[in-house]
Amino acid sequence: MAEQKQGEELLQRAMRACSEREYCISDISALLDRWGADNKEMHEQVIERLVKEKFIDEHRYSRAFVLDHFRHSQWGRVKISMALKQKKVDPEAIASGMESIGEEEYLELLQKILVDQRRKIKAKNRLDLKGKLLRHALGKGFESHLVYDAINSLLTD
Repeated sequence: MAEQKQGEELLQRAMRACSEREYCISDISALLDRWGADNKEMHEQVIERLVKEKFIDEHRYSRAFVLDHFRHSQWGRVKISMALKQKKVDPEAIASGMESIGEEEYLELLQKILVDQRRKIKAKNRLDLKGKLLRHALGKGFESHLVYDAINSLLTD
């Protein structure tokens, strides 16, 4: 009986957390651990109920995560995708979330990042400049072929 009461309390707490912001299944699982969920069965019951009642939706979470990290943190697709994989988000949900980034908007952000970074860089020569721009954009998670093209068009202007 006490276990059932604890399960209900954890469910209410998780529902409250999910109503305040988006969470994925692994985030909620980590919260349940932190809150003292005793066993794996309790975890599964709470998560199953949250998914059933749409408190957790991995596709919705993925879309929100992608747009947030793209627009605010200025991350590229590679870095966003890796972060979602680390959170064990379903690959199908990751793919649907990635579709929320428009190609034109994506390329504009890459160009903006490179232009901003070019102003800050002190380079010895053109090759050094290209290398520093390349490392910066790759570190942000943009695809190498897009970065090469963007750097070449930026430096030929």
